[in-house]
Amino acid sequence: MPSSSLLPTASHPSRRVVVSGQPGPHPDLARRVARALATPLQKPVAEHTRAAFARANAWLAAQQRPLMLDAGCGVGLSTRRLAAAFPEHAVIGVDRSADRLSRDHGPVPANALLVRADLVDFWRLAWQGGWAPVRHYLLYPNPYPKASQLKMRWHGHPVLPWLLGLGGRLELRTNWRLYAEEFALAVTWATGREAAVARYAPGGESGAAYLTPFEAKYAEGGQPLWQLTIDLERQWHLFT
Repeated sequence: MPSSSLLPTASHPSRRVVVSGQPGPHPDLARRVARALATPLQKPVAEHTRAAFARANAWLAAQQRPLMLDAGCGVGLSTRRLAAAFPEHAVIGVDRSADRLSRDHGPVPANALLVRADLVDFWRLAWQGGWAPVRHYLLYPNPYPKASQLKMRWHGHPVLPWLLGLGGRLELRTNWRLYAEEFALAVTWATGREAAVARYAPGGESGAAYLTPFEAKYAEGGQPLWQLTIDLERQWHLFT
């Protein structure tokens, strides 16, 4: 078996599943989480993201509604569907790709905003700006299945303290079980709390069968989906 690859499912040869050479949680994960908690990320914030955050912050202030954050929203379909399902909330979807965000998936509801920004920078600005989302979604992909790519997974990245520090009900969905299990370990090491990881069946409170095109593709391809959930308190001090 290769160290990492994408292989077709038996019933749908065109639908690919994550395959990794990792037999279990990455042995370097604990060290990376500890370093992220001890050493604040010093990467300069890109000006385009700083400007995008300023616009989003002004929009949110005018909304006067509880915030839901859709991080890595892709084409923004999940943002639209969450906004329709939760009309009393302000839903902000963030993605770095202008091409994805510009694709036509219908009008954006009045209580939703799509933002082009780098998430690593946006999360830090959101925390510094006092944002406290009641719900925070991480919906598919980001697996980076090669063992050498641990630092690219959100739970292995130095931005983890800011991501978790925003608080709220964090919900992650993935088609790679190990990714969810690693994230759960990182949450426990960072917060002392245990996140729930379970099989996920699309549908439910969102009001849509699938929240994202990836969710539809994976589920219809017969792949098992996994969900991590945890309720986190907003952290006003990340580093000591």
